[in-house]
Amino acid sequence: MTWAVWAPLLAPLLAVPSARRLADILPPRAAALLLASTATLLALLSAGALAMLTAAGLLRLPLIAGLAHMSAADMRRSTPVVLPIGALAALTLAVAAVALLRTAQRHRRDLLRATDTAERHGGAGDLTVLPDPGADAYALPGLPGRPGRVVVTAGMLRRLDAREREVLLAHERAHLKCRHHVLIILTDLASCLHPALRLLRTPLTFHLERWADESAARAVGDRKLTARAVGRAALAASAAPALPRPAMALAASTGPVPRRVAALLAAEQPRPHWSSRLRTTRPAAAVAALLTACVLASGVCALEAATDLHANIESAQGAVLAHDGHWHVHHDEHFTA
Repeated sequence: MTWAVWAPLLAPLLAVPSARRLADILPPRAAALLLASTATLLALLSAGALAMLTAAGLLRLPLIAGLAHMSAADMRRSTPVVLPIGALAALTLAVAAVALLRTAQRHRRDLLRATDTAERHGGAGDLTVLPDPGADAYALPGLPGRPGRVVVTAGMLRRLDAREREVLLAHERAHLKCRHHVLIILTDLASCLHPALRLLRTPLTFHLERWADESAARAVGDRKLTARAVGRAALAASAAPALPRPAMALAASTGPVPRRVAALLAAEQPRPHWSSRLRTTRPAAAVAALLTACVLASGVCALEAATDLHANIESAQGAVLAHDGHWHVHHDEHFTA
């Protein structure tokens, strides 16, 4: 456990830039799934490492070791983690847990407020139009018993023509159908457990928007129209900002819009599958190998550290049982004599 427990805490420093680089090579759907899954997995492993450091350090205290029915002296001999490191890990884990809870509560509060606002204005089917002169449109996730909906302001509708509105609605419905808000929430929660993972939030938002762009282009059958609608929606939103939306609510006007428009306007030419390009491009293959190595090493080291800690705890508990057994035998012999 001397070195293995630190690997899950250090792995995100290499894995995050590798994941960002690899996501730029993949298609939008695969890129978004890669970023969200990487953030979630690395966050869980780093939280587990902090928990193991906390246990290894605090179990050196006689009071805590006694509550766990183990020998504090034996734990001090077998575990190299000193008490200050355990205390610092415990403090870090507590701060992360508070941040996690506050982030979850903020998402829930924002979603409830936005849902109540949308329900007050009613709507037709899954569409709600807010009487806001500002320009905005976003996908509002559903709650139990309350389905998700597309929310558009009156200001946005006035700035787009009929076909552009069709693109806008198709874009937001793609966010709802594919449950993109789940990936956003998972990444936000993961960021609470390791600060390096915050760097995945912005590229994740971009690739989710690209995913919805491609879905909208397929739905309307016109990439140029989709690109024009995305550009005009972004210009309208910047010229007339609307009221703030929930943090997990994705909108067609967010992200680096010029990159999104350029991708939609790119000529439709036959291209090899992304897996083939990954195998044939050496830098891309190296980045993928580095990311895989970081995640695998983090998982293997966490498992090894957990195994070592479990063995040390069992040894310390065995020492207490052996001491108690010796005391009882000695006491019985003295009583018989």
